[in-house]
Amino acid sequence: MNFKTIQRALMALALITFFSFSANAQKIGYVNVNDILESIEEYQAAQQELDKLAAKWRQEIAQQYDEIKGMYNRYQAEQVLLSDDARNQREEEIMNMEKEVRDLQKVKFGPEGELFQRRQELVRPIQDRVYAAIEAYATERDYDFIFDKSSSAGMIFSNPKFDLTQEILKKLQ
Repeated sequence: MNFKTIQRALMALALITFFSFSANAQKIGYVNVNDILESIEEYQAAQQELDKLAAKWRQEIAQQYDEIKGMYNRYQAEQVLLSDDARNQREEEIMNMEKEVRDLQKVKFGPEGELFQRRQELVRPIQDRVYAAIEAYATERDYDFIFDKSSSAGMIFSNPKFDLTQEILKKLQ
């Protein structure tokens, strides 16, 4: 376990302990958002589509790397027969192709890449529905806090009356 995980666990434990001993007991619950999502067919279909897309792009990238490897092997075999200019040209050609493939990887799999964008399109609306359902459930049943057991996100719902942000800001002034 890393430090952040331990720190989050201790914070959650401290919150639960604090709230369980307070005069006005709060209602606290937890959910496993991953289990909820995995049980939704639309989510499963979106995940399958994303997996297929990622596999296709990985295969394309692997083929390009194989092509580069072949070019490099041919270059190694022919290197002694080439002039300095021809060697430099081949090396530059190989390096340019490697850069193109790395750029393609970034475009497809980077933090703002096509896979991320497609995930946002397919999965985000489902996640939003799940979180809205959790919030509605919490409000209907008077829960004050609901935690997500499946992630490090921690709290996914909190009653606004327990938000101390403004009080702390006043204290800092």
